[in-house]
Amino acid sequence: MSVFATFVYGLSAALPLLRVDLGVSAAVGALHGTAMAAATIVAGLALPFLTRAYGRRPVIWIGLAGMNAGVTLVMVSASLPFTLLGFALAGGFGSVMLYTAMAALSDHHGPAGPAAISEANAIAVVVGVASTFLLSLAAQSALGWRAALLFTPALTALLIVTVGRTRLGEGPAVPARVTGRPDWRFHVACVVLSCCVAIEFCFNLFGAELLAGRTGLSAATAATGLTAFIGGLAIGRFAGARLALRVSPARVLAGALGVTAAGWLLFWLSTQPLVAYAGLVICGLGASMHFPLAMAGVIAASGDRPDLAAAASPVWAGMAMGAGPFALGALADGFGTHTAFLIVPALVAVAVGGVLSARTRA
Repeated sequence: MSVFATFVYGLSAALPLLRVDLGVSAAVGALHGTAMAAATIVAGLALPFLTRAYGRRPVIWIGLAGMNAGVTLVMVSASLPFTLLGFALAGGFGSVMLYTAMAALSDHHGPAGPAAISEANAIAVVVGVASTFLLSLAAQSALGWRAALLFTPALTALLIVTVGRTRLGEGPAVPARVTGRPDWRFHVACVVLSCCVAIEFCFNLFGAELLAGRTGLSAATAATGLTAFIGGLAIGRFAGARLALRVSPARVLAGALGVTAAGWLLFWLSTQPLVAYAGLVICGLGASMHFPLAMAGVIAASGDRPDLAAAASPVWAGMAMGAGPFALGALADGFGTHTAFLIVPALVAVAVGGVLSARTRA
């Protein structure tokens, strides 16, 4: 999961630099995100067949190999079609690896699955942030920003060595897979996951723009707002992992959505930089638990079908990655970014409603 984070944070930070290298507009550059979202949906559709045909462990390694191929293609390419293909390969294969790994992690830890997923995401965020710093340093050196993308294959090589020398127990017994369709709670849990992903991507892509517009900071300075948000993510996931061991995941997720709403209100109303930064940190603290616990909720609602959950999740997440920021951008064009950011509390309300209506017994 940390290897995945180096890819997703590294390529996200590299996108403005890549756009300059290619000499394309912002709209064309945004197609790289669209390619990732589309590939994530395809990955979710293909995942059940891959898991049945090869099993989880080979599928994880297939995903890692394809993700590294995509990152490498972006690193060596100077042509738009090849960089788009690289983003798509990395996004699709990376999703195959990520969601299969989370299903396996949940099975391995049994009742502590939600806490384990949260803790793993916390570590991944820290490693992902490190990749953005490496990219920033490389961009200012003679090596150039592309050299920083080597962090992903280097960490993959370290993973291969580590896994090859580590013996893991089988963990708790996995229930026999059941047949039939999941009930309505599973589909509601998928909607909650989609809302949570959309919320995070809205902050990632438009938070800095709103910060600049409301406080008068330059665009370059306002970009540090993303660091504040990610800092809140990292802190919240480490703390939330312990909380998820003591409180039901549904209650923690509902509370985390409330924290995000409070942080959003502070951020949305503020015209002072320090207050706005504080709002972004609070938003990050709340959002830190969104994806891990929403994913755990999908697994729990699947009725002992974690591989079904692993397959459905990237489809819903991919739709959110594409639709959430697009809707916010369209509203911003018509009404301004400040008004458009009202989409965040709307998504929070839908997610809270889904959590409360689809709670399952622990």
